[in-house]
Amino acid sequence: MAFIGPWEIALILAIVLIIFGPKKLPELAKSVGDAIKQYRQASEGKITTPSSEVSPAVTRTQETNLLLETAKNLGIKTEGKTMEQISKEIQKKGQKSTKKSSKKSS
Repeated sequence: MAFIGPWEIALILAIVLIIFGPKKLPELAKSVGDAIKQYRQASEGKITTPSSEVSPAVTRTQETNLLLETAKNLGIKTEGKTMEQISKEIQKKGQKSTKKSSKKSS
């Protein structure tokens, strides 16, 4: 069984350096390191979620708050209405205001 010697490793590294260039090499090494780290964690059962991922419940809450705030700013009453109804009213109000502004500019 043949093992890779130091000359073969040096040749491979030289080819990688030529292909990717010195600017991309650190990014490539970081991504390979992250992949190895994630593989080890997954094989040990220590899977963690990155902090950049947000759960859908948090996103929905933020969307709901934004929708309610927009409706309030436009003077739309939100009591007893579903989010879909509020969204449609915001769209209607937006269309009306665009029509008014386009008539003024003509």
